[in-house]
Amino acid sequence: MDAVQAANSGHPGAPMGMADIAEVLWNDYLRHNPENPQWANRDRFVLSNGHGSMLLYSLLHLTGYADFPIDQLKNFRQFGSRTAGHPEYEAGGPIETTTGPLGQGLTNAVGMALAERMLAADFNRPGHNIVDHKTWVFLGDGCLMEGISHEACSLAGTLKLGKLICFYDDNNISIDGEVGAWFTDDTAKRFESYGWQVIANVDGHDAAAVAAAIEQATTDLQRPTMICCKTIIGFGAPNKQGTASTHGAALGEEEVAAARKELGWESAPFEIPADIASAWDGRERGVAEENAWSEVFAAYNTAHPELAAEFARRMAGQLPADWSEFADKAIAEINAAGENMATRKASLVALNAFAPVLPELAGGSADLTGSNLTKHNLSTPISGDDAAGNYIWFGVREFGMTAVCNGLRLHGGLIPYAGTFLTFSDYARNALRMAALMKIQIILVYTHDSIGLGEDGPTHQAVEHTASLRLMPNMSVWRPCDSVETVIAWRCAIERQDGPTSLILTRQGLPFQERSSDQIANIARGGYVLQESDGTPDIILLATGSEVPLAVEAAAVLSGDGIKVRVVSMPCTDLFDAQDADYREAVLPAAVTARVIIEAGVTETWWRHAGPQGRVIGLDCYGASARADVLFEHFGFSTDNVVAVAKEVLA
Repeated sequence: MDAVQAANSGHPGAPMGMADIAEVLWNDYLRHNPENPQWANRDRFVLSNGHGSMLLYSLLHLTGYADFPIDQLKNFRQFGSRTAGHPEYEAGGPIETTTGPLGQGLTNAVGMALAERMLAADFNRPGHNIVDHKTWVFLGDGCLMEGISHEACSLAGTLKLGKLICFYDDNNISIDGEVGAWFTDDTAKRFESYGWQVIANVDGHDAAAVAAAIEQATTDLQRPTMICCKTIIGFGAPNKQGTASTHGAALGEEEVAAARKELGWESAPFEIPADIASAWDGRERGVAEENAWSEVFAAYNTAHPELAAEFARRMAGQLPADWSEFADKAIAEINAAGENMATRKASLVALNAFAPVLPELAGGSADLTGSNLTKHNLSTPISGDDAAGNYIWFGVREFGMTAVCNGLRLHGGLIPYAGTFLTFSDYARNALRMAALMKIQIILVYTHDSIGLGEDGPTHQAVEHTASLRLMPNMSVWRPCDSVETVIAWRCAIERQDGPTSLILTRQGLPFQERSSDQIANIARGGYVLQESDGTPDIILLATGSEVPLAVEAAAVLSGDGIKVRVVSMPCTDLFDAQDADYREAVLPAAVTARVIIEAGVTETWWRHAGPQGRVIGLDCYGASARADVLFEHFGFSTDNVVAVAKEVLA
């Protein structure tokens, strides 16, 4: 109450309504160490109803996390404080994930629980369970209304994620008031149908009832659990509790004073009596719990030293010591093969090349495995009965799949990847945004990248999607033109640990491009000169993906007419734009203002490279249902049209 009132902004209702549940969980059941927020075997706690962030900040302060002293709580929602309006993930800190967009915290937690189960299958040995922890979630009505909760919770039941335990804050209130006019689901039956254990009608303000529900939940670890807690939003505020007025606004000085009297709380704002502070302090217990686990790990290390070293490497997010040498060799072999292929096939070639040294690669597809080509030679599908594997049948759940992958990565120990058609990245949009906002590594395999998929028509033909992904801060976007660019794109995605990467891949086959060793090295800089003119170029043709061969063909025609042409391939604009000015000038010299850019998508993001004298051959409309070759010709992606446009620019 005090923090929200001091900020005159925030959501006091959910924190007050769930405080009794939180006290039982955090003091009696949650295994964590405030002295080491990154202890590998800690329980994970996710506040999916992230608008109730002051509850989490209070818990972190009370249990002794150094990053959350009382001054941080006094600065709730103020610029530069750690106590932002919604919980924000920070690498190394105790907040497990950024929440606020409802339903995604719950879905991240599904990913965390799945990661625990997969890593336990990988590393645990008889008598040495080094991976053994739970994932706890607080969520509200809004999380269950969001469609992503259906996607994630259905999958969690199928995969029997028994160490996932959720507390549903069933207070019957959302922003618009009592939810009966728009949310009448039978939540218990819904989750029972998913294969969950449901513990219904728990009094969320009765500590003994909450503890009994947790005890019941933890005796059945063969399926996830939903504990449905009946609570009163804004509990303790005598004139406002149970109403929407407590949801998203400060209570007001008078109501805060009345609540203090109602609750028998006599301390001044932000003052915590010494006996209560001492009882809450979780540092001594947390250190003891981690020390006990460290003894187990030490014995494990003695019995299984190679596995222990591998576990430590993966949880630290480190690549194998010989990774660079191995990756260089794989790229050289793929270049030497010089095969023509679709870049979706080249993506599978890259996966097959890298998977033998990266057991942490774990992923799947949204029911498009045979089209996305995400299942490599060492892929082993997991199931509810056996989590020893690295391939996940996500089903038609693009949003859930992506948010689950966020959770897999946030847990640690895995590099997740997820595949679907590029046009369906729209379904996953907000989970992509959250990955970029948190700066976490996931790899998105987006195939069927343009009108090139043909007869499926405009519903499936991605036009605006590549550009929209490029507009997302901290999202790295690759659209490679052949096998070599694709394997280097995969390498960069694997090495990039501070954000997500989207790989934009073709359905149709593409020709292999010959390159020098210097050109191959420059691919990782995002853009490079693929073909050089004899002397200063008259014109630059710049292209990506399936349009690079078109630029090469047009350059040959133009060169035959005595025009000096430079062909630039730019598979990754964000990497190219991050290069030093000298390199960018060397590739796109300012003096050469005659430029034609070719990409089968919207033109909007390309004008900064085309310049005022340049042209962009793109697609600022939707496609049509026809063969790919017919569509490319119709929309101007032909050698004749590129040559004609180039000559117009030169004129």
